[in-house]
Amino acid sequence: MEEAQKYVWEGAIPLQIHLHESEVTTLPTPPPALILAPRIGYLPLLVPQIKPHFSNALPPGSPDTVWFDYNGLPLKWYIPTGVLFDLLCAEPERPWNLTVHFRGYPSNILVPCEGEDSVKWSFINSLKEAAYIINGNCKNVMNMSQPDQVELWRSVLNGNLEAYVRISSKLKLGTVGDEYADGGGQGQVKTGRVPVRLYVWSVSEDFDDLEDAPQIDSWDKISYINRPVEIHGEEGNYFTLQDAVKSILPEYFPNKSSTNEESSRDEDENEQTVPSEEGEKYLSENVESRYPSDNVEIKLVRIQGIEPKMEIPFSWVVKNLTNPEHYLHICVCLKVPQVL
Repeated sequence: MEEAQKYVWEGAIPLQIHLHESEVTTLPTPPPALILAPRIGYLPLLVPQIKPHFSNALPPGSPDTVWFDYNGLPLKWYIPTGVLFDLLCAEPERPWNLTVHFRGYPSNILVPCEGEDSVKWSFINSLKEAAYIINGNCKNVMNMSQPDQVELWRSVLNGNLEAYVRISSKLKLGTVGDEYADGGGQGQVKTGRVPVRLYVWSVSEDFDDLEDAPQIDSWDKISYINRPVEIHGEEGNYFTLQDAVKSILPEYFPNKSSTNEESSRDEDENEQTVPSEEGEKYLSENVESRYPSDNVEIKLVRIQGIEPKMEIPFSWVVKNLTNPEHYLHICVCLKVPQVL
């Protein structure tokens, strides 16, 4: 467990960050900033490193909120940097070339961001949502002492796994993966719910090489799905990553014998709220399939930068590849029939 957690926490993406040409006021144009960005981090947290690099080239006056784009697509700041990379670079690009803007915040596409405070609030809010899914309430997160909350956030900011484990263990957010026996698969898996965020990108044209995959140039091409996966103890050791992905996507892979429990809104993360104490019910709902399931193909599944085999036990994935806010982020590319 510790080795896998270290892999996740130490994962980083080399970024080459360019200042947008419209904001350059000096010649020659400043060289790009080269930064190693933690996978579990968030782009706004890099601003203190980036801003000094470009300070002499910026126009006078106080800047707007800093934001980033990739090939013209504004990047959603509340999605972990590693997830953005996995989603938007089907063929991994190293270094990842991003553009930074100090003006013209696209508030029609991105929710407001007031720097680190906004990122911290988003992280804690996600932690509350995850606690609610796992335990049925978020009391342990709500009742965290101020020093513990500060230390938990600092551990994420600084990539301090030891401090994170010490504080987060107090929240008692054990998941199904905790009961999984490494390697042998003989361990007892308890019944439980796993907080999952799925980012689905559908293509109608087939491709063999990732470099030929169509580029994502609009967030409208991504379905954001925030649903828990339920694992029952007796099936836990046989419930695979493929089973989990298909259970979250009944629209594409209908299962006549079961329904999916939906925890949250699809598509739009901007409306995130933590369920009230009385409890926002996770309603089971039959969802009509959009496509015959035998015509839908899972082309790619990427988690924490790796493409695991679909037959791997889902409990192992949960135990080893979950983000610090206790969500498992899964990027999925689906090949679907062309809709006429």
